[in-house]
Amino acid sequence: MYWDVKFVNPLSDFRLYVEIEDGRSGVFDMKSYLDHGAFRELQNVHYFNQVCILFGALTWPNEQDIAPETLVDEMLPADSIAYDRVLQKLPPEGAQRYSEIE
Repeated sequence: MYWDVKFVNPLSDFRLYVEIEDGRSGVFDMKSYLDHGAFRELQNVHYFNQVCILFGALTWPNEQDIAPETLVDEMLPADSIAYDRVLQKLPPEGAQRYSEIE
């Protein structure tokens, strides 16, 4: 679909830089999810950084996922001033960039 995730890069402070198939990009903040159910496991930064893309959604090894429509609704767009402030911080040490799993 046009709103599927095509690229993700974990950032510091439990945030994710995301690019969507339709050309939108921005930062998605996961902190509000980390105290709920299966997302608690993402509090471990090493596990959090294992994010990948599966069928257009952000996914982690133990099957936690964030749907593309949630990302689009809640991410801070790349063209906003606040986004520029977020990107001034470097990604966590050892973070990797991920594209769609084939």
